[in-house]
Amino acid sequence: MEALYRERRARFAEEERRLARRSFRFSIARFIAFFLFALGLFLLLFPAVGPRALGLSAVGLVAFVALVIAHDRVVREERRAGLLVRLQDEGLARLVRDWPALPLPVLPVALAGDLPPLARDLNLFGRASLFHLLGTAHTPPGKAVLADWLLAPAAPEEIAERQAAVAELAPAIDLRQELEVRARPLERVRPDLEPFFRWAEDQPWLTGWMIGLARVLAPWPFPALLLWMGGILPFWPFLLLAGINLGLTRQLGRRIAETYDRISAREDDFQLYAGALTAVAERSFASPRLRRLVASLTAEGISAARALDLLHRRVVLSDVRHAALLHTPLQLLFLWDFHVLALLERWQRDFGARARGWLRSLGELEALAALGDLAHDEPEWTFPGVAPQETMSPALIEARALGHPLLAGTARVANDVTLGPPGTFLLVTGSNMSGKSTLLRAIGVNAVLAQAGGPVCATSLQLPPLALATSILIEDSLVDGVSFFMAELLRIRQVVDAADRTRAEKGEGRVCLYLLDEILRGTNTRERQIAVRRVLTHLLAQGALGAVSTHDLELALIPELAAACQPVHFRESFAPGAEREGKPVMTFDYRLRPGVATTANALKLLDLVGLGE
Repeated sequence: MEALYRERRARFAEEERRLARRSFRFSIARFIAFFLFALGLFLLLFPAVGPRALGLSAVGLVAFVALVIAHDRVVREERRAGLLVRLQDEGLARLVRDWPALPLPVLPVALAGDLPPLARDLNLFGRASLFHLLGTAHTPPGKAVLADWLLAPAAPEEIAERQAAVAELAPAIDLRQELEVRARPLERVRPDLEPFFRWAEDQPWLTGWMIGLARVLAPWPFPALLLWMGGILPFWPFLLLAGINLGLTRQLGRRIAETYDRISAREDDFQLYAGALTAVAERSFASPRLRRLVASLTAEGISAARALDLLHRRVVLSDVRHAALLHTPLQLLFLWDFHVLALLERWQRDFGARARGWLRSLGELEALAALGDLAHDEPEWTFPGVAPQETMSPALIEARALGHPLLAGTARVANDVTLGPPGTFLLVTGSNMSGKSTLLRAIGVNAVLAQAGGPVCATSLQLPPLALATSILIEDSLVDGVSFFMAELLRIRQVVDAADRTRAEKGEGRVCLYLLDEILRGTNTRERQIAVRRVLTHLLAQGALGAVSTHDLELALIPELAAACQPVHFRESFAPGAEREGKPVMTFDYRLRPGVATTANALKLLDLVGLGE
């Protein structure tokens, strides 16, 4: 993938340089054309060359206008090539997880406050997160859909549909990057389009008699004015007809202006989506999900992009009201506002109810394309098998070469992991910094990716539909008066509630997956063991699957847990004869091994930082 991105970068960089040279030549030509125009105006001061000077000035003006139009097209193409160069750089940065080189996506409005505990535990949002890695969705709907998919697991049938769509989009790098180029300007768009949607989905205001009256009255004032100017009619017919138009305007003008304001609210932002919609309009796909999404972007044989362009041109007609010198005669002579509003309300009837769906479909396409980027960049990853619990006997999570998706391939260590059957749990032990928390997060993040419809960082992964519940990153609160131990208890209460709820609902064959890191570390050993026994025996009785990391090796000896736990561990080593600053060098291989940990390193770490004595 690195070679592909570098080849594309070189190609687009050369295209950008070529267009920059062409743009420079246009700038020179524009200067010459403007100079000829100015020279012609100057020569008009000399009567002897007046006619020729007028011709020179006219040629210069026409050439200047034509060059401005052509130059603008070249500048747009140059900017597009420059953006494509940036996209290849970002693709290279994603491969090596160079987070500072990747733009940090703005979170959807719904997540602007506190993130859900699961999102914080698994680094789903924020810098160096899964959302950051999938940061090629730029429209507010695209980000909202992608965030929803990461937080709300889909049903197995839905997952299979998304996987087929993602697999089809993965090799289509030109399409995915074209969509990203067109959607990138929407990063700066206000996400709240509700004022516009409220008008689009509302009923038209103009009634049939209003439109009929406007059409009957509109043709007559202007001819009456012309006939008066030609001496054929007296002035009073024109005054009468114009007065009727004025009275109708005074009666209904405020309501029309308010309706214009409703339409104009966010319409300029809404119009920007036309470019992104054009990137996928009339595309042919094989997967059912993509075919349905593209079909939803067409109404009455007109694509969403064309419908948006039609709306914009009609809104531009309504903007005449801001120019009083032009708007007043148009209104008196033709009842301009009535006819323009009738055109806008015709659009409202034809397309208004579909507008929200267009953006939702575009958001889904962006989310699928973001997962397609991941599948393209990581060809060794796989699409998981997600099957309902009743088809798995017993329910298991089986992964081969499972790694953490947010780690670069050069730093990632993969392990085979099995969780289940129900009634058992994985007990992960090991010394400090050995990889216990990373393993739990790897399991959780891959489960999130799997149920979003994306590829997972493994050579194979089979799992039932899961309801994730985690207790990994715990924080106390001085403001709320919550101690660390109480904060941890509240989180474990949420995990237990999730297990109870999942067992009670039994929907979609879903199983609760709990991930508990250093469970109940905030209390003494004796009480911790009693509390852990109570919590885990309850989770086991509910049929939940889980993994628990701990430093307390005696948990494996508790009678109620000994038969249910499947102990695995990480270990550290000291290189013989290797020292740094006079102290032995500790290394970790992050390889998962069966059984309870046989080593500890807390005292050795104290010595390494100079606290041994």
